[in-house]
Amino acid sequence: MSKDIKLDELIAVTGLPGLHKMVANRTNGLIVENPADGKRKFCSVRKHQFTPMGGVSIFTITDSTPMPKVFHSLFVLENEGGETITDKMNPDEQKEIFQKAIPDFDPDRVTSGDIKKVIKWYCFLRDQEILDLSKLGEEEEE
Repeated sequence: MSKDIKLDELIAVTGLPGLHKMVANRTNGLIVENPADGKRKFCSVRKHQFTPMGGVSIFTITDSTPMPKVFHSLFVLENEGGETITDKMNPDEQKEIFQKAIPDFDPDRVTSGDIKKVIKWYCFLRDQEILDLSKLGEEEEE
């Protein structure tokens, strides 16, 4: 897959690692494509839940921050702030990185599991070069 994909086209599927692109919709499930290897798979609605990335946000003290801005903030922190972000960090390191990227996130509503998942998604997108992470924040502001 190339960088012409948009974050809105990606979905998280329970039971499958990473993010996937929805290729086709069936009455009893979705056909999804793994951006890493291009393989397609049928996912039944009985076995899986689907979360479109375009609708995911992180709770903040005042409101919420959309996922494109979260990913962009992590990208800026890593590339301009000199931080190293991996999905192998321990929960305390992940929380510290997340606090730097989204300083006003709500610790009462954003769990360490949420932070771990967001960092895993970010690392997946960065490593697979599926999107241009440097432009995600700009798209949201337009």
